[in-house]
Amino acid sequence: MPDSLSITDNRTGKTIEVSVDGHGAFPASELKKLGLLSFDQPLLATATARSAITFIDGEAGILRYRGYPIEQLAEKTSFLEVAYLLAYGELPTAAQRSVFEAAVLGAQVDTARIRKHVESFPAGSHPMSVLISGYAALGAAHQEAKAAVHDGEARKAALPTQLAETLQLGAYAIAASIGGTTGATSGATFAEQFLRTSGVGAEQLEVFARALEVLFILHADHELNAGTNAMRAIGSAETDAYHSLAGASAALYGPLHGGANEAVLKMLAKIGDVKNVPDFIEHVKHRDEKLMGFGHRVYKNFDPRATVIKSVVDEVLAVSGPDPLLGVAQELEKIALEDEYFVSRKLYPNVDFYSGIAYKAIGFQPAAFTVLFAVPRTIGWLSHYDEMMAGEFKITRPAQVYIGSDERSVPANRG
Repeated sequence: MPDSLSITDNRTGKTIEVSVDGHGAFPASELKKLGLLSFDQPLLATATARSAITFIDGEAGILRYRGYPIEQLAEKTSFLEVAYLLAYGELPTAAQRSVFEAAVLGAQVDTARIRKHVESFPAGSHPMSVLISGYAALGAAHQEAKAAVHDGEARKAALPTQLAETLQLGAYAIAASIGGTTGATSGATFAEQFLRTSGVGAEQLEVFARALEVLFILHADHELNAGTNAMRAIGSAETDAYHSLAGASAALYGPLHGGANEAVLKMLAKIGDVKNVPDFIEHVKHRDEKLMGFGHRVYKNFDPRATVIKSVVDEVLAVSGPDPLLGVAQELEKIALEDEYFVSRKLYPNVDFYSGIAYKAIGFQPAAFTVLFAVPRTIGWLSHYDEMMAGEFKITRPAQVYIGSDERSVPANRG
């Protein structure tokens, strides 16, 4: 068996042969024949899906959607073209693009329901709380979503409306978080409509909308991260798409996931000045401070998205005016990339390091940053959900290694 793996239990001498596929994966359930379990809490070496959506080579710093390099998509396409690509597997023709754009940007959305949901939250509520609960509220309104769990045509037909609802929900949540007012729900592109609806960035709409389109493309999907894993795990219980989105967005809310760019901006503000960077670096080495925006679970090289974002930052700052935090970020990056402590640990800038500066330059407050991550990632979540539902799957049910007490009896006298 040339495409196999021999596993010997040295405790018993028993050997099993397990098949290995062309991707280097083997069925871990075969280990049960030896009475063994693999322990992999973060699932870094455990595949839970076979997917044709996104390819990542962390060592080489490569990210591709459906085979297309992220750099080319960011330069040559729009967010809705990428959304179509993720959902349907191919870039749209001119005719397909026109139909899809019209379906999303002109979708009939229950704006009053969404606005009422957003306004029901206390002042100062984090917009991600509004977004997370909003998906569940939309699920209550879309009872037909339950029937679409196993109906591929219905799932695809719902995509434009789901994207349009996400746009409005996210934009309204951001506007409410800063006490602002929402604008007209119209625009030539997804990002332009988002900016107009949220009431942010109107003074340089054309430049900011194109920058946000690029940022949305970069965040549209990223394989089986925590949020997407949550989407698939919840969906595996045959939960409808809306309630699965609520769970996925809750996973994204965490500061180790989608909330990282907000944490980066807070870190840069805390450093305050370029002259304070060396001292901050020393505190990081002594574990007194955390270096946010560097390193990645997958990338052991430059995050390709970070490279693209650096050019976006230049574009938005050219019209919004200089930001002193950019100088702090650049100095921090320069020292970290030259210091053996960080180089040896392969701590390179990731997508979160510069994205916060770009969002801030456009006019968004830090609390909005995770929403700006979740809105475009919704198409990635829905594409993974659809891919799973179209194939064979079982409910996700990880094993555990029990480390508690053996059987024991409740004492007769406990007084």
